Amino acid sequence: MPDFIKAATEKAAELAKQTTHYAGNAFDRVFRASSLVQAGQTPFEMLHTDGLVSLRYYPPLQEDFIELDDITIPVERKSHRTPVVIVPPLAVNMLIYDLFPKRSLVKLLRAKGFEVYLIDWGKPTRAHSHYNLHTYVAELLPASLDRVREHSGQQELSLHGWSMGGMFTLFYSALSKDQHVRNAIVLGSPIDSHASGILGLLNQRLADVSNSIHKRTGFRLHNLRPHWFHSPGWANTIGFKLTNPIGSFMGYWELFVRLGDREFVTSHATTSAFLDRMVAYPGGVVQDTVVRIWIDNQLARGTVQIGDDRVQLNNFSANLFAVAGSEDTMVTPDAAKSLMDHVSSLDKTFRVTHGGHMGILAGSKAPAESWLEIAEWLALRSD
Repeated sequence: MPDFIKAATEKAAELAKQTTHYAGNAFDRVFRASSLVQAGQTPFEMLHTDGLVSLRYYPPLQEDFIELDDITIPVERKSHRTPVVIVPPLAVNMLIYDLFPKRSLVKLLRAKGFEVYLIDWGKPTRAHSHYNLHTYVAELLPASLDRVREHSGQQELSLHGWSMGGMFTLFYSALSKDQHVRNAIVLGSPIDSHASGILGLLNQRLADVSNSIHKRTGFRLHNLRPHWFHSPGWANTIGFKLTNPIGSFMGYWELFVRLGDREFVTSHATTSAFLDRMVAYPGGVVQDTVVRIWIDNQLARGTVQIGDDRVQLNNFSANLFAVAGSEDTMVTPDAAKSLMDHVSSLDKTFRVTHGGHMGILAGSKAPAESWLEIAEWLALRSD
């Protein structure tokens, strides 16, 4: 066989092999995406559920070492006295806290010797539309913390709140004046919503319109039934992606370009499993957040009305570690940093790290930029 024919045959065979490989990855990503998802592999025990809200406990790890990206971390067998309670935001599913076997926040905290609990807010329906910020801050969250204290035998707790979960953490601690909240980690939580870039400018214009309508008619959004504000999961998924439309498009473009990279395809499917499975916001929470946090920007003055109660941030005194993302378009560093001016904490730290709203919690840079520092910070304040 002439050499040129042999070379052409080999090239055709290699091309056929690559085509089959690409086609297989594409088929799995589209039709068998769940088989690629690596999230949610760390074992946990369900301590309690009321049909909506549930409480998880992550027992000691069985392995002696874990892998955090390219770092090998020994598993500490002695537990710190103060447990960590993860307080998620609404709308998200819990995969975000255990996203990859080598990038799992719950696994890292457990490896670092912390007793780890996680509150799962469940999947609200229209039947829960009357649930508002007060429902979560003054009823559901304290009930879960009581169960953590009962199970752990410890009164002092560390709370870890991302986004709205950070607001829940701050509001609960300030409203209840719970002196047994020893430490708080707050990531990507808005304090001055009018300072949050383009979104902040939009909030300012909405405030002008709202105030004008109120002066002329007496009408406020809280005059409407919470039922009208119920936000289904699919709408939250679209809304979250629209906060960074270019990034969302580029993510799928990169998937197309790297379709031959099985590891990347698996990573994309895993991340999408979180983004594409968002759950509903109760109408009352949307109503409170839009009016109190976004439009009225009450937290910029260090206070916020929830139900019949008024939260004063200066009543918050726990040790505080706050994080903002340099690329976060929802809660910019300018929108988050004023928290330091309102709380009474003597021990407080503010960090700006790389990443958007999701990235500061579970992005590829989060373990090196914040997780290890947070774990060390907590360890020094948990015994």
